[in-house]
Amino acid sequence: MRCLPDQYLTPEDLVVMMRLPSVETVYQWRRKGTGPRGFRVGRHVRFDPEDVRAWVESLMEGAA
Repeated sequence: MRCLPDQYLTPEDLVVMMRLPSVETVYQWRRKGTGPRGFRVGRHVRFDPEDVRAWVESLMEGAA
């Protein structure tokens, strides 16, 4: 079993990390199925940092 990360990321964390225009961008990615894999905890969306890293790496591979 994988170890749990120290901290799951919020949509707001992704906005800051990736310098996105707004949190709505993250929710649009989820609706379109184009962003990093996320999961719900009640009403809240969270992202595993490893999933975000893998998603970014897949984008970089596609750009090469």
